[in-house]
Amino acid sequence: MYWLVLVLSGVLEAVWATALAASRGLSKPWPVVVFAISMMASVVGLAYAMRGIPVGTAYAVWVGTGAALMVAGR
Repeated sequence: MYWLVLVLSGVLEAVWATALAASRGLSKPWPVVVFAISMMASVVGLAYAMRGIPVGTAYAVWVGTGAALMVAGR
């Protein structure tokens, strides 16, 4: 369960990064809402996953998943 939550949190990291870029300096309200909600959910999921996965491993997978999705989306 921890791994599933961790990977989903990594996906949400890519979502919030994309929404942040789409917000044009936090001036567009809907991308800001998506950014805020997905960022909070991503960090909460990461914190939950760290209960059962070592911190270094969890962080590396979280960042790696988000970065890979951002690169793939370009």
